[in-house]
Amino acid sequence: MARASTILDKTALRRLAVLMLLAAGLAPMAPAQELSDYPALPRARFRSGQEVLDAFAPISKATRDSIVEFNVNEDPVALGAVVDRTGLVVTKASEIKPGKLTCWLASGTEAGAQLVAVDNEEDVALVRVNAQGLKPIQWATNAVMEGQWAITPALSETPQAVGIISALPHRIRPSKALMGIQFQRDTTAPKIGMVMPGYGAEKAGLHPGDLIVAVDGMAVTNREQVTDLLREKRDGEMVQISIRREGLDFDAGIRLRSPKPGELEFESYADERESRLSGDVSERTEGFDRVIEHDTVLEPWQCGGPLVNLEGKAIGLNIARASRVATYALPAAMVEQLLAKLKAQPAGNAGTAK
Repeated sequence: MARASTILDKTALRRLAVLMLLAAGLAPMAPAQELSDYPALPRARFRSGQEVLDAFAPISKATRDSIVEFNVNEDPVALGAVVDRTGLVVTKASEIKPGKLTCWLASGTEAGAQLVAVDNEEDVALVRVNAQGLKPIQWATNAVMEGQWAITPALSETPQAVGIISALPHRIRPSKALMGIQFQRDTTAPKIGMVMPGYGAEKAGLHPGDLIVAVDGMAVTNREQVTDLLREKRDGEMVQISIRREGLDFDAGIRLRSPKPGELEFESYADERESRLSGDVSERTEGFDRVIEHDTVLEPWQCGGPLVNLEGKAIGLNIARASRVATYALPAAMVEQLLAKLKAQPAGNAGTAK
């Protein structure tokens, strides 16, 4: 890396390397000595401890003017990345709820904001902030590598958190969108054994004993085929089901919905359960075409802003805290494509985030 291309100088890098060796417990240990002979690592030297964050301060100082903190009814909901000097900011759409939308700037001032456009597929929103002279974030053009540093800056002079890239861009499948049925267990045929209240199947009038013979015009003869045809469906989508009941066939339109916590156990085809954090994760953590995965520990409201490299350039946009060990970021090139799409949307066509 060229000297002029990195924000961290050599002294800071040496300091950081020492801290990381201490954090990893790599200091040499004489065989005859006990672990108790070594003092515990101070919390300030943990990966997100203050001393480690201080080592990355030059990056945060260089990028903080390109970041805003969004609030809805005075509660923090997301960070955002400034994308032009006129006040356009990109953020995580599903966190921008109805209410009074404002944002805080690195200068310590609060500004009003309005939702401009939303891409529900990737959970990205374009927001206009009522402020001038904002500093657009710089997007990285070089490839992301596993093991490289990933920094989440915020409005402060030290980063919100730091982490390591753990997986290169890959797809995250949508969350299960269900009809609300349980298949009859004594057969492999797609025969309904139970209809659950509150789901689309009940509203469409499906009954126990009904046999599913087609999904969206595709003939099915077993439960696995139904599962496969519904696997890529999203919450709120309509699916056309052909039903055979007492020798008669009829069609039914069913609106799918994702289950609430605790509802998955009744679905016979909901057998893929994600490892979830016992605490807070983002409201939407699934259904992204491509994400960079990193191990930074963020609160849900700390998503929506840029994920930057050691040069202070954004390698992605933090889009979801997914689990205890994973946070997702949309890759920089993808975000730039989404921005062009959002800017081209007609005025007043923002809609709402799902």
